[in-house]
Amino acid sequence: METLPELLDAVARDRFLPPDGTVTVLPQLCRRDAGVLAFTAHTLVLTDEDPAWVRAALAAVDCDPLAAPMHPRFLTALMDRTGRTAETVDALWVGTPLPGPPVLPLWEVANAGHPRVVRARRRRESVRVWAVDGGLLVVGRGVGGRLEVEGGGAGMGRELAVAVRQLVDKPVWAQVSPGNARSVRAFLAAGYRPVGAEVLFSARGGRTGCSGSRS
Repeated sequence: METLPELLDAVARDRFLPPDGTVTVLPQLCRRDAGVLAFTAHTLVLTDEDPAWVRAALAAVDCDPLAAPMHPRFLTALMDRTGRTAETVDALWVGTPLPGPPVLPLWEVANAGHPRVVRARRRRESVRVWAVDGGLLVVGRGVGGRLEVEGGGAGMGRELAVAVRQLVDKPVWAQVSPGNARSVRAFLAAGYRPVGAEVLFSARGGRTGCSGSRS
C-alpha cells in the first residue's frame, strides 16, 4: 500500500485515487495528524483506532456510503472514540510551482508574532513567513508532510496565492472554508485546482508539533 505522503503527492499531480467507493484507513504518521480526507469516491481516514471499529462506525451511519465518512454521525463517533475535537470541514486546493521570483515585493520575516503565524506553528513544521505591505504569507509542512499555505491581506488574496507558487518548488496545498467565497475565488483566479475536502481532529490542548513522531 502507498504511504500517505505518496498518496497526497499523487493527488497533487492529478493522479487521483481509484474512484471505487473505498475507505482507506491509515495510521497517523504522528500524534498530531488525525482526520478524514475525502476525494472523488475515495476517502482516507487517518487514525490509530482499530480499522474494524472505523468500518463498523461507518456502516452504522444511515446515509449514502460515499457520504458516510464526512457525515456528522461518523465524525461525532470518531471524536467520542478518540477524545479529539473536529476542526472545520475545508475544501482542499493545490497549486503547482511557477517560475519566480515573485512579482510581489516580499521579504522573509524570522520571528513573526502575528496570530496567523502562531497558529501555523502549532499545526505545521518548517514554517516560513513572508511579509508585504498590507499582507502576510505563511508556508509550512502539514499533514503527510505536504506543503501548506495560508495568507492574508486586504484585497491581496489572489496576488499572495500566486506569489507562493513562485516561491516553492513542489505543489502547495491550501485549506479553504467552502463558505469563504472570497478566498475560493482568489485561489481559483490564482490557478489552484480543487482536489477534495478534509476535516482534521485536534488533540486536547490543540494540534501540536509532529516531526515525524507518533509518540
